[in-house]
Amino acid sequence: MNKPNIIIINPDQMRSDALHHLGNEASHTPVFDSLAKEGVSFSNAFCQNPVCVPSRCSFMTGLYPHTKGHRTMSYLLHPDEDNLFSDLKKAGYYTVSTTRGDLMAGQFKKYHRKLIDSYLMFSRVKTPATLVKSQRGEKGSDTFFSFFDGIIPENKNGREIRNTDDLSIDSAIGFIKKRPAEKPFFMFIGLNFPHPPYQIEKKYYDLIDESKLQTRIPTISDSDGKPKMETGLRDALSVSKWDETRLRELRRTYLAMCAKVDDQAGRIVQALKSEGIYDNTAVIVISDHGDYTGDYGIAEKCQNCFPDCLTNVPFIIKLPKGISVDSGVNNNLAELTDLCATVYEIAGIDCKRQSFSESLIPSVKDKSVSHRDYVFCEGGRLKGETNCSEENNLLSEDDIYAPRILLQMKEDGTHTKAAMIRSKDYKYVLRLYEKDEFYVLSEGESVNRIDEEKYQPVIEKMKEELLLWYMKTCDTVPQSYDDRFTAEFLQNNIASVGVPLFVAKAVTGAISITGKTPSEFINYIRKKLNL
Repeated sequence: MNKPNIIIINPDQMRSDALHHLGNEASHTPVFDSLAKEGVSFSNAFCQNPVCVPSRCSFMTGLYPHTKGHRTMSYLLHPDEDNLFSDLKKAGYYTVSTTRGDLMAGQFKKYHRKLIDSYLMFSRVKTPATLVKSQRGEKGSDTFFSFFDGIIPENKNGREIRNTDDLSIDSAIGFIKKRPAEKPFFMFIGLNFPHPPYQIEKKYYDLIDESKLQTRIPTISDSDGKPKMETGLRDALSVSKWDETRLRELRRTYLAMCAKVDDQAGRIVQALKSEGIYDNTAVIVISDHGDYTGDYGIAEKCQNCFPDCLTNVPFIIKLPKGISVDSGVNNNLAELTDLCATVYEIAGIDCKRQSFSESLIPSVKDKSVSHRDYVFCEGGRLKGETNCSEENNLLSEDDIYAPRILLQMKEDGTHTKAAMIRSKDYKYVLRLYEKDEFYVLSEGESVNRIDEEKYQPVIEKMKEELLLWYMKTCDTVPQSYDDRFTAEFLQNNIASVGVPLFVAKAVTGAISITGKTPSEFINYIRKKLNL
């Protein structure tokens, strides 16, 4: 069989419980549900950072955000950092991506062109997107920073409302129809939805059964032991002041946005089937992180808090035909870092570079095969580390992200560096400048139980596992070897005294054994050789 095509559909900010097949009776995701039924959906999949860029840099490299310092929206991948695009291109794949990537540093455009064979450009689509005006309300109102815009007003001329995601899907389908015949392709479809503002066309809003909406996690209080970032956002965004009717409308709108993403994924699936290549194509659906959506009295997301609504994300794998699958919902713990190793195994690639990715294929084939005991997520910054506060992204005090970025700019520990370790039963969060967090997940994450004596043995165990994780993943060493000395140095300082070059190379390796400096070792050799 020819190497399979591989497509990654990456909606932005989709929480796992937005999927119907994972228990949300109000949601409408028939395409994703079908892919999960044919393949596998990991219900306990978690991102490694709860905002876009760090998460994408992590799952596209198989490295954790801290390994290479990718823990801010303003530090993206550089040319020396291999990733799925570079690895698959080296393996003979034709690489394709939407312009919505949030992955590659923008100053390296020439490198991007070498790495990605084809971008799915909007300019190739005849019908332009319809611009939709914000309905955020007046400054000072409780909707101004809420991210809520509601139902998009219908165009007076009856023209279909289309956003940039629609255009990306159009371009992706165009590529599928005119794909190169001589190579398999790897396509990354990065979508904006369901990233706020919460705004959707009425036809998708009507798909969501309001009576079946899940109960919202109650608004946090100052006595719940929650971090300052969450209590600060609770107060600054004003969503916590809304009554439940308004909050339910926000949540319904968010699920309707997810329904639109599902519809767009269906168009991709149909294009693959129409072209006769569906059976030889792996389709993977992941999101980079989730969304508060009114839970805890907060909207949108933040970068150093780790409730499941932000960290538990979709991870659906539909394999090419002929590979055995233990289909349906898989409850094993998984990380987005596992994407790389999983893709390599699907593609039959032996990737030599170091990563911390672990293939999910054994668990895909047999649910009884456990995958991970713990998953991890991290974010935040050190005091004084202002280059990670993202203040450079603050456009004005009226910017929709102003409340969050202003909190991140504080030097009181609000944006403290923090790390989460989660098992199936417990979650522990180490916070550098604030009180740590601990949750018994069967009881929810509303009240921090870090001080309760009966849980101290579990907390100590998770602290130890967190330390071991940092030890194992703190850095990577390239597979290639550097020359310890230049040829010029060897020629001038060793070969010149009559030592053959092959002996000189052995000498350079011996320096580390003797503990001598190069000059000391040269003098040592001179003496031994009576030179």
